[in-house]
Amino acid sequence: MAVEYPSLEEMGAILKKAKRIAVVGLSDKHDRTSYQVSEVMQKAGYEIIPVNPTIDEVLGVKAVKSLKDIEGHVDIVNVFRRSEQLFDVAKEFVEIDADVFWAQQGLENEEAYQFLKEKGYTVIMDRCIKVIHALTRSR
Repeated sequence: MAVEYPSLEEMGAILKKAKRIAVVGLSDKHDRTSYQVSEVMQKAGYEIIPVNPTIDEVLGVKAVKSLKDIEGHVDIVNVFRRSEQLFDVAKEFVEIDADVFWAQQGLENEEAYQFLKEKGYTVIMDRCIKVIHALTRSR
C-alpha cells in the first residue's frame, strides 16, 4: 500500500471540524516545538490535551500520562515523538478511537501508517499542524 496523505484542502477541512487535540509528547519547555505549536493552536481556539507522563501541567492544562487517560472524544492526536515510537502511539490511538492521527513534520513510520489505514483511520505524517492551520484557516 502506497503512503498517501490528505490534500491541503482536506487537512483544512479536518482542522475546521476539530475541537479537541491531544498532543503526545507535549513539553512544558517554552523553547520546544511541541510547546510553541500547541500554544498557537490553543490560542486559535482548540482544546489542547497534553499527553506526557513526565509533566503535571502545560499551557494551563493538567497533563495526562497516556491517551487512554483522556475522558471524552478526541478529534486529532498530534504526535511529537520519534518516528520509531509512532507505531506504539498508533496502537494506543486505536484504543481511544480518535478521528485523525497526525505526526508532526519530520516524523513518519510506514508500519504505523499501514496499521492505521487498514483500520480505516485518517493518517497525516510529516506535516506541521500549525503550518497547515495557517495555510488553510481563511479558506
